[in-house]
Amino acid sequence: MSGSGSFGSRSSDPQPAWLLVQPPETGLRKWSRRVLWIGLALSILLNISLFAAVGDYFTKPNGPIEKYHSGDRVASDKIALVKIHGTIMPPFTERILRVIEKIKDDDSVKGVLVSIDSPGGLVADSHQIYYRLRELNAKKPIAVQMKRLAASGGYYVAMGSGVNGKIFAEPTTWTGSIGVIIPRYDLTEAAKKLGVASDPLKTGPLKDALSPFRELSPEERSVWDEILKDAFQRFQGVIVENRKALDPAKVKEVATGQIFTADQARQHGLVDEIGFEEDSIKWLQEKCELTSARVVTYENQQTLFEQLLGVSFPAKPASEIDIVLDASVPRAFYFCSWGAGLSTATPSP
Repeated sequence: MSGSGSFGSRSSDPQPAWLLVQPPETGLRKWSRRVLWIGLALSILLNISLFAAVGDYFTKPNGPIEKYHSGDRVASDKIALVKIHGTIMPPFTERILRVIEKIKDDDSVKGVLVSIDSPGGLVADSHQIYYRLRELNAKKPIAVQMKRLAASGGYYVAMGSGVNGKIFAEPTTWTGSIGVIIPRYDLTEAAKKLGVASDPLKTGPLKDALSPFRELSPEERSVWDEILKDAFQRFQGVIVENRKALDPAKVKEVATGQIFTADQARQHGLVDEIGFEEDSIKWLQEKCELTSARVVTYENQQTLFEQLLGVSFPAKPASEIDIVLDASVPRAFYFCSWGAGLSTATPSP
């Protein structure tokens, strides 16, 4: 027996090998994984939106951002420029009101110029802006600069300058259109052709008084006439209260819904002077006894929640049914629609 062999040696023994075999992924497993990822992504977006909403709720908004517009850059005294451009309605109403509130609390603002380029808008919104301007006018003088169009609700808010303010209109300004309108569409003939009938379940005969699918009854027309009359009388009263040259009889004479040119409006006493922005700023400086002034304007900031909603959730286009339902919602406007009351007649001096 040879001693060269080693009895206890195992060095040459093969080592065990492990082989993992993964079963092929089924279609169900793939879709389950995708659903989980989609759910996770939606959960993250939802949590970010909720976090932003909570942050906006508990954080005091910074308000509008002041921007240099013109004048002396280093002057400590300021003239604030408030822009009321476009249709007067949400969300622009709230932004304008925030600007007015900021100006009211800023002691360095000595005078206010309200720049108007608007066909008007909702009755309630026009009055809200007018009311806040009158409050502001109790602390600071206000001038108005009418641009291309300052009609109906655009003229209504101009009354916020008060009896001691001054209204300037550019030579090509159109203004006036004093009146109220509640848009209503009569779709009765179209409904007959399409075979559509309206049969609402309601608790009273006047609940669907402005339905476009049937004619107004005499009772309904009387109800809405009173609502129009109330808004119209308020409009005329605001003008009488704030225009020294206009008494109730004169206001009634011009309150036909007619559009007036700048020269016609001046002859009627609706505006004070034909001029441009530099003229109204100069008047304000003299009124406030300022040797120099920095003219500033304001930009509203979007909240984080508004930004997220704007990016992540774009507005859904209105469907046909949404358009029909929206058209049936009663809204009173101090609004100048195209061609309404337009006249080139020359007023008597």
